[in-house]
Amino acid sequence: MLIRLAWRNLWRNKIRTAIMAGAMVFGLVGVVAMMGFMNGMTNNMVYNAIAWQTSHLQIHNQRFNQNPDIKDVVIQPDRVESVLNSNRNVQDWVPRFVVDGMLASARSTRGVKVVGVDAEKERDFTPISTRLVGGEWLDAQGRNPILVSAKNAERLKLRVGSKVVITFTDPNGDVTGAAFRVRGIFKTPSSAYDDNHVLVRMSDIQSLAQLKQVHEYAVKLNAEVGAKSESQVRQLVTEIKASVSTDNEVQGWYQLQPLLATMMSTMDTSNQIMLIVFVVAMAFGIVNIMLMSVFERTQEFGVLMAVGMQKHKIFALVMLETVMLGSLGAVLGIMGSKLLISVLSYTGLSLGSMAEGLGAYGVDTLLYPQVSGEQYLMVFVTVFVASVVAALYPARQILKQKPVEAMSDKK
Repeated sequence: MLIRLAWRNLWRNKIRTAIMAGAMVFGLVGVVAMMGFMNGMTNNMVYNAIAWQTSHLQIHNQRFNQNPDIKDVVIQPDRVESVLNSNRNVQDWVPRFVVDGMLASARSTRGVKVVGVDAEKERDFTPISTRLVGGEWLDAQGRNPILVSAKNAERLKLRVGSKVVITFTDPNGDVTGAAFRVRGIFKTPSSAYDDNHVLVRMSDIQSLAQLKQVHEYAVKLNAEVGAKSESQVRQLVTEIKASVSTDNEVQGWYQLQPLLATMMSTMDTSNQIMLIVFVVAMAFGIVNIMLMSVFERTQEFGVLMAVGMQKHKIFALVMLETVMLGSLGAVLGIMGSKLLISVLSYTGLSLGSMAEGLGAYGVDTLLYPQVSGEQYLMVFVTVFVASVVAALYPARQILKQKPVEAMSDKK
């Protein structure tokens, strides 16, 4: 009976209830959309970092991580490769020869990280081969082919077939170098990666350096390419560390990209802060609406008390009205949010106008917002609890009234 009476009382003033419920719906849609945008951006950053740069984990010489030097190669590479091949959680791996050098054209010179790759393995390991804006991928044909980024090609006035010179310091401390021909031009989501990396065949750069070992093993797991892979990566890092030389260092993507790890750890907190700000504003709105409703019906409540209705039932009636209002707004808001997120997760959210800024963080210009079921539940529970708390003050105002005084109220 109280539930039916509370629902009827809620719609006595349809316009007032509809305005408050509408405000809650639009507010929740905005908050959830912002949460989805932040989740989508962070997940996209992690995905791109793993797919294009770090893989799930990497293996280096410990000294190479602290101060990259061409002499600091991976210790016992045969042992490392054997461990990787025998581990069922490893999907694929590639060796790389990495050295800091200079890239020079007839127009300009830039400092770059020269990455020597196994052309066949790297083609299937990273998506770079699918993002060539000119030319073709590395192969066994030709002498000293090189891949440069579109950004460096523009700065150095290069095109496919242009001649460039790479110089670097060899293991003996002497400067060495050779001429290369631009075989292809690539463009990745990360402007930082494009600024600093060129790709050559590993055999070419090893021949120049007179060094046959490698500096890096990049490893992919049988796991999702994203933030949810962290627990699996941590477990595999521990396993591989126990099996390879202690002079080598095994690092997961969260160690290689500390900024991403920090963003992931603060994302839940950021979402909760946004939700709390909205809920506090909503709670004040509910208190205001319910106070108006209670004071308008002071005489009515006085009559109910006079005919024998217990105060705790009147208290429960006001609480029910408030909770129903909050729950109605929460349910409609979540339904509207889910609809919006479903549409955007299919069509994507184009951010082409911010391409330059997003590229600095390795974010695609087409984002797909994501909101988990746990986050929807968190939103509903938070709004529900806020509604209960907001109902306490208006409901207590009735308990202070005596039947005679309430019936004689002229408000």
